[in-house]
Amino acid sequence: MARFPEVNILLVEDDEIDVRSIKRAFQAQKIANPMFEASDGVEALKMLRGEAGHKTVPRPYLILLDLKMPRMGGIQFLHELRADPALRDSIVFVLTTSDDDRDKVAAYENNVAGYLLKQDVGDDFMHTIRLLDCFTISVQFPP
Repeated sequence: MARFPEVNILLVEDDEIDVRSIKRAFQAQKIANPMFEASDGVEALKMLRGEAGHKTVPRPYLILLDLKMPRMGGIQFLHELRADPALRDSIVFVLTTSDDDRDKVAAYENNVAGYLLKQDVGDDFMHTIRLLDCFTISVQFPP
């Protein structure tokens, strides 16, 4: 049972190995919040808007966003998200392998809540997952 089932997680990630690793890390930390998956920014926007036969991701939600994806990468997704009046208040954490300062600046210019690096699946990564869990427990989400 989820600790806070009302906080849904939208994982926007194109690498299936990373998807499985993130899900395993959530399970290992006993975080059972509902998780939705999108393989790129285009699919994520359709899910958030309930378009093209996608069920809308229920609010409140937290978006975990990779940056390097096909069709629509993370930074372009953030531009689209922030330009949409219905979605601009979405809480987004970047979860990426990119340690490039330009990506960090671009992400924070688009009001991300945090920029987290996908290291290995060891202690650092588990610490990142615990941080996200603490965030969902402690922070008040917009309705």
